[in-house]
Amino acid sequence: MTVHFIGAGPGAADLITLRGLRLIESSPVCLYAGSLVTGELLESCPRGARLVDTANLTLDEIVAELAAAHAQGLDVARLHSGDPSVFSAMAEQMRRLDAIGVPYEVVPGVPAFAAAAATLGRELTVPGVGQTIILTRTSARATPMPPGEDLTTLSASGATMVLHLAVQRIAQVAQELVPGYGAECPVAVVARASREDELVIRGTLADIAAKVSEAGVVRTAVIVVGRVLTATHFPDSHLYSAERCRQP
Repeated sequence: MTVHFIGAGPGAADLITLRGLRLIESSPVCLYAGSLVTGELLESCPRGARLVDTANLTLDEIVAELAAAHAQGLDVARLHSGDPSVFSAMAEQMRRLDAIGVPYEVVPGVPAFAAAAATLGRELTVPGVGQTIILTRTSARATPMPPGEDLTTLSASGATMVLHLAVQRIAQVAQELVPGYGAECPVAVVARASREDELVIRGTLADIAAKVSEAGVVRTAVIVVGRVLTATHFPDSHLYSAERCRQP
């Protein structure tokens, strides 16, 4: 028996790996966050599978479900939106499973920021413009951020920044980022990336909060900040340069 932590992707049912889909199809127990994981994926579960929506469960209740499946020798598809390595609360589940001797594996998925970049039609690492991406969030109603990871400090580098779980505080976020990026720095908010009701809002740090408020976006969105969003004049990558030595 194994608990399979599966990255279910950003929303569209076809943005899941073949490995992840095969595990869903073969696991008699499936735990998922109903508010984030598309119901279309659940249709791939075996007939009669136990389906558990974890949206309103505590950590103890989730681990109890995993332990019960283990006791019965049943594989579990534990679905997390996006990729489970980022803001998934997987770490504490694995820690609990280690303590009680329940085996698990991790299956990566398409992260929300990648889906957002695809929607925007932008590369987030543009030569001469930005080669670093910061993935972060804000604390607000979540776990406090560690020392030195506040937005003012992180923005000092000027690197492209992607914020998860922060759109409800977009006005404060923009205010904190202006000193590092400047008020005219381009920003894009992508809500429900890859889904049929996907929404893109573009602006600058000066006006993005008003635009998001007008659109009524309050959740399931990523914020992308950086000059790569509008860059048009930049050098070609050395990767395909005619001057690059291609000898082994």
